[in-house]
This record gives sequence, C-alpha cells and structure tokens, in this order.
Amino acid sequence: MTKSRGTLFAIVLLLCGCATQPPVDYSVDIPAGVRDGRARFDDIFCTVLKEHGPNLPDYRPCEQALSHTAPPPAMLGGPVDLGSSRRHLVVGIVPGIGYDCIEKWLDANGSAAAHVRTQGYDMRVINVDALSGSATNARLIRDAIMATPEEAGPPGLVLMGYSKGTPDILEAVVNYPEIRPRIAAVVSAAGAVSGSLLAEDAEESQADMMRHFPAATCKAGDEDAVRSLRPDVRRKWLAEHPLPSDIRYYSLVTLPDRENISRILVPSYNKLSKVDARNDSQVIYSDELIPGSTLLGFINADHWAIALPIDRAHPFVGSVFVSRNDYPREALLEAVLRYVEEDLGPGGP
Repeated sequence: MTKSRGTLFAIVLLLCGCATQPPVDYSVDIPAGVRDGRARFDDIFCTVLKEHGPNLPDYRPCEQALSHTAPPPAMLGGPVDLGSSRRHLVVGIVPGIGYDCIEKWLDANGSAAAHVRTQGYDMRVINVDALSGSATNARLIRDAIMATPEEAGPPGLVLMGYSKGTPDILEAVVNYPEIRPRIAAVVSAAGAVSGSLLAEDAEESQADMMRHFPAATCKAGDEDAVRSLRPDVRRKWLAEHPLPSDIRYYSLVTLPDRENISRILVPSYNKLSKVDARNDSQVIYSDELIPGSTLLGFINADHWAIALPIDRAHPFVGSVFVSRNDYPREALLEAVLRYVEEDLGPGGP
C-alpha cells in the first residue's frame, strides 16, 4: 500500500465515517420509550441464518452474529415464515458520510439487493451528498422519494439510514411531511442518531480530503457534514423536533466484541472507550437508538462491517487493515425486512 493511500485510510478512520478476549456480556440499558423487540428479531435473524445463511457470503452462526448482552432478550421461539414477501417492501438505503467518495473504490457487487429480491423485497440506494450536512441531504431524500411514482395500497418504502444517513432521514421526515404517506418505516443501522464524539475533534477540511480518495467523484458539498455529526448539534435537534408519530421507527445497534473490531478501527474504538467501552469504533451504543423506536438487536460487528463490504473487493486491505470486515449482511437485511413486515401487519403502520 502506498503512503498516500495509507494516509487516506487514516482520514476515513477519523471521520466515517488489538484483539483481546471479549467480555462474557455487555451490560446494556434500554431507554424509556424504546420498545425491546430483540426476542422476536433474534428468532427471525437466527432462522434466516440457519436456512439461507450457509448459501450467502460471510456466513456465521447466530450466536456469533449477535452481541452478548445482559440482560439477554427473552426467548420466544415462535415460527418464522420465510415465504415470499406479501407487502413487497422496498428498502431505500441512505449511506453515511463520504460514501460517494469511496463508492467506486468499494466496488460493491449488489449482492444484498439481489438476495432480498429473491425473497420478494426490493432495494435501492438514495443518493445524497457525501460531504453535506443533514439539512441538505434531507432535501435530497425528499426529492428522490417524490420523484418516484406513488403506488396504491399501504406505504411500502422502508428508509434505512447507515451512520450519518439516519439523522439525514430523520430531518427529512420532520421537514417534509409530504413524504410521510409513502413511508412504512424508518430503520437506523449503526445510526449516528445522537451524533459521534469523534466529530467533536474533526474539521470540515479533514472531511473534504476524502475527495482525493482513489476513484472519488464526490463534490465539496455544503461543508456541514462534520458539524451535523456533533453530539450537541444532534441532541439539540432531537430535543426541538419531535419525530412524526405516523411512522414506525426501528434501531439496529452495532455492539461488537473487542475481537471483532478491525485493526484500523482499534484507535478510534479505544478513544471512545475512555467514555464508554460499549461502542462500535465510531458511535457509542446508546447514541444509535432512535427515541421511541423498537430495538431490533445488538449486532456483533463494528461500524464498517455492518454496511461496507471492503474485504470482498479488496482482500489485501481486508487482511491487513480492515481485518474484521466479514459479516452476513445479506441475511441481516432480509431479517430486518421480515421483522418490519411482520410488525407492521397487512395494513401498514
């Protein structure tokens, strides 16, 4: 790896936006107003992994895919229908900071979209500005939704935000009520709902350097991306903007064992651990929860592993730097959509 490319990885490390034995359990607190849906989600995810996972990339058994938490979720054990989706939900993915800058280099092969389509769902990416703030991206999300023909029947769009994509979505549903009738649910996946402490020490100029990442085509944006991730900004916004009650919200929280933190992410994990060891290397677990949402589960993956298949296209980078990047993302996405569809019921939220 060249020196310049190594420097660029360090920049991504700062912004995204050594292994020891993991603790037996993470002690977790679920805030008042957040519904604990882990028991049913565990049933669905474990069934999907068992039945579909071995034929999908990066398979691992359920007990390794989910975090070890105390208290653990209650055991339900009900039947899980793995038939084709009846509601044909469409998941619209809103990526995190800098995604346009790394998209071509990442060279994702679309395997997640291909898999969920075999199950009766669909997936598309909603393009936002890689280096713009949440207010700008909220408008882009609104425009993308309104440009899509509206279909009859209950709403079928599930907006899923990864990292900064989650606050971008939350600002969209608050600021643009015209999109709400089209939205069935909002899902946070490792979302920086209450911001990231790492953003407090970062500058917009550091984010702008991501434009020089190999094959990057991203624009400068409005130079508000980092500020949008600061905890004081996000918490003030949440306090002043109640979320619309006509949409269901779900939170998928990354809480990896220490041994599942990629080598390049260990320094940021250690930095956050001075405040709270229960972090995914970019965000503390409690800051990933949407107020009033349903907690789906704690995922044993770091902040990059849940969404960015780096090691699949770049095995050298994966083996040396992003060393814990393998995760059964396709099975996880299917499980999320099956849970949301079951929870919404046939008539919508």
